[in-house]
Amino acid sequence: MIDLANDIQSLSHFKRNTPKVMAKLKKSGRPLVLTVNGKAEAVVQDAAAYQKLRKLADDLEMQQFLAESKADADAGRTVPAIEFLDARGRKHKLTGKKK
Repeated sequence: MIDLANDIQSLSHFKRNTPKVMAKLKKSGRPLVLTVNGKAEAVVQDAAAYQKLRKLADDLEMQQFLAESKADADAGRTVPAIEFLDARGRKHKLTGKKK
């Protein structure tokens, strides 16, 4: 969660105090909103916090995919894998023979 009192700063302040601000980012793990002329323009985050956020997003995407896949299977919207692979091979003119 963004702390409005501490996690919003001007880009000018960030540029003047980069080492100090980066140390604070790393310690807090929270993102920092940078403003230009009083409007939010960018969000800065330390690498570890970003990696954690990306992993959560990737995990959520996989959960959604699996839920949709299960719904398709439950509704009978599936074909045996061998049929699918054979159809893909015919579409792309692939065969199991090696030259």
